[in-house]
Amino acid sequence: MKTTGRLIILSGPSCVGKSPLFKALRQFEPELLAKVRPLVLYNSRSPRPGEADGKDYHFRSRAEIERLRENKRFVVIDVRGDLQALDVEELTRNLAKSDMLFEGNPFIGETLLSHDKLQAVARLSVFISPVALEEVRFLQAQPGVELDKLIVDVMRRKLLRRTRRQKGELSLKDLEEIERRAGSAPRELAMACRFHHVIPNHDGEDSENWNAFYHPLGDARRTFLAVAALLAGRKPAWVEKWPASLFARKD
Repeated sequence: MKTTGRLIILSGPSCVGKSPLFKALRQFEPELLAKVRPLVLYNSRSPRPGEADGKDYHFRSRAEIERLRENKRFVVIDVRGDLQALDVEELTRNLAKSDMLFEGNPFIGETLLSHDKLQAVARLSVFISPVALEEVRFLQAQPGVELDKLIVDVMRRKLLRRTRRQKGELSLKDLEEIERRAGSAPRELAMACRFHHVIPNHDGEDSENWNAFYHPLGDARRTFLAVAALLAGRKPAWVEKWPASLFARKD
């Protein structure tokens, strides 16, 4: 099927700031998203506070999503212990009508970049990273620094702050989920080189710089402005392109 729409892919590790970034774009640059429809995936996890079935995800049982493997129109992916499914045929039909936006994890983002049924689709892919290219190279050069462990610790702290803000007291299940998501971050950073653009952002979803003031501040503001510029067809100076040699593949 011929497509006329553009596929916009906005990915990064859990809690890196994708959700508040999308909210800021809708609030401050609504015209950039006026003709963009969100891509809604299937997900085996339970909804987070504020999430709605059919809007954020199609929330289904793990068994239901497992059965989608039998249907060739779906791609089922294990994402940090949860199962998510992409309806490729539905996405292709929607791209014949409008631009589509995926905001989520790099595992799905990588699938959207590499799936053979989407090769003819115009795509804009952006990876939001909790560290900058210069920081990665600096840390890799320091004796005794284990970069993977450092990245896990950075994301663990962000996830703890976010989850405490959402729930207050944390359960054992919450802590296990945080460890799964933080532990996945090094492998996800290794995928960044596959995206067209990488934007370093230290203000994750745990940061008040997104919404405590009238407008995003700090790195949140820079990230917001960078993505808005890319959506408008411009490339700001602080957007990075990461080389494939930066990380060994994490399997």
